[in-house]
Amino acid sequence: MGRSPWIVSDELWDRLEPLLPQRERRFRHPGRKPLPDREVLCGILYVLHTGIQWEYLPQDLGFGSGMTCWRRLRDWNEAGVWQRL
Repeated sequence: MGRSPWIVSDELWDRLEPLLPQRERRFRHPGRKPLPDREVLCGILYVLHTGIQWEYLPQDLGFGSGMTCWRRLRDWNEAGVWQRL
């Protein structure tokens, strides 16, 4: 049985991770820790592969909410990650 197409391989992650912008945590009011980028990327790929709406991303997959994935995709797009990849 093959791997799910939304699971990021180590090879792809090694190429992509250095391109992602680093987020600084606020010191005074840090809030929740952000989800790891790799998990969010899997959520983005899941939505793009299945064609579901962002709001219907299943929470039990562990990819975060659809809004988290959508915002991270937006931020990475604005940072030019995909063009550099």
